[in-house]
Amino acid sequence: YELFQRADTIGVFQLESSGMRELLKKLKADCFDDIIAILALYRPGPLGSGMHEMYCKRKHGEEEITYFHPLLEPILAESNGVILYQEQVMQSAQIIAGYTLGGADILRRAMGKKIKSVMDAQKDVFIKGAKATNDIDRRTAESIFALLEKFAQYGFNKSHSAAYAMLSYRTAYLKANYPVEFMAAVLTADQGNADKISHNLAECNAMNVPVLSPDVNESGANFTPVIENGEGSIRFGDRDMRGVGILELEGIE
Repeated sequence: YELFQRADTIGVFQLESSGMRELLKKLKADCFDDIIAILALYRPGPLGSGMHEMYCKRKHGEEEITYFHPLLEPILAESNGVILYQEQVMQSAQIIAGYTLGGADILRRAMGKKIKSVMDAQKDVFIKGAKATNDIDRRTAESIFALLEKFAQYGFNKSHSAAYAMLSYRTAYLKANYPVEFMAAVLTADQGNADKISHNLAECNAMNVPVLSPDVNESGANFTPVIENGEGSIRFGDRDMRGVGILELEGIE
């Protein structure tokens, strides 16, 4: 998590871009839920609506966490009161207006696609359901519906975000604990792409991980971690040498 907070995420799955690293610095992630959230926040809709700023400010106590209705608190507490995930839209419809899971999914899809005829019908179902389930008056129900409609346009699927976050966490863990081996693997994965190799070599330099020149006696086909006397370095891979063909390399090996 210290690596996340420093935004030291070159090579980390989904968290490499400059914009993502800026958001990481603001967020200062200290739990897995934050990694799930940032992957849902860093998209055009949430960024354009300011949801990312709201999430960060509320996390750090710079803005009060509020819930439009007390029944929404158990659903939205994990995201600091922000309706961030599609699943939260569906859960809100279930809790507030007694929707079935299938009915809530129809509502979610209608909100996301902005289908007016379906939305008008769903609004009426929601208002009647809110009254029957929780005795919520029409005006409050309309306000909650409008709130859900607004955020449903930006909501991301949490199950997808969580799957991405697991890969982000695992790659960050490797970079934090096995930096030499990790960067050797990243360089090997990007072999043949000169721009990415240059980018990754600059990151090795920033991490104080030496990259040794190609050596006919020591280099392998890939970038190889070299650990000697507790010190780590990376030996440049033969396959990324310009002007040297595969057949020649195989002959040397």
